[in-house]
Amino acid sequence: MTPRLKEIYQKNIIPNLKTKFGYKNLNMGPKLQKIVINMGLGLDGNDSKILKSCENDLSLLSGQKPTLTKFKKSISNFKTRKGSNAGLKVSLRKDRMYEFLDRLVNIALPRIKDFRGLSPKGFDKNGNYTFGIKEHIIFPEVNFDKVEKIRGLDITIVIKSEKVDHSYELLKEFNFPFITKEGN
Repeated sequence: MTPRLKEIYQKNIIPNLKTKFGYKNLNMGPKLQKIVINMGLGLDGNDSKILKSCENDLSLLSGQKPTLTKFKKSISNFKTRKGSNAGLKVSLRKDRMYEFLDRLVNIALPRIKDFRGLSPKGFDKNGNYTFGIKEHIIFPEVNFDKVEKIRGLDITIVIKSEKVDHSYELLKEFNFPFITKEGN
């Protein structure tokens, strides 16, 4: 069964973007390639109990097992050692990506306290969008009672597009709650 958001993308969003930007065919439009979720642990990365609980939380909200990231070099000011645990990351593709995006936009983001919208300045020169979440407990899959410490997440949405404006319009079509210029 295909995810709800993927059907909406194929039936509504692609034709809308084709007429808006004047693409010659449907395949010229922007496409979601993957979503990368990153959870940095810092000094807690060496504690196996904390690492296991964070791994469980991230696997619950993403639907697959996260990989462990390590520090590439030692930095004394940050008290890091080369090869020690830095955090966890998950790369979502295909159907899991659309399911996560649907839960993120429709369930998780509205649960953030004092949420006014996402900044449209999070795009890089390639059209990828990155933003951070301060509390991972906004996802309903994570049991609030079992969480020892609230952690932050970095979410990167990798988009294949020609221009940043096209990526922005794609995410607006997915109902991303961006801050509008009138709201400043």
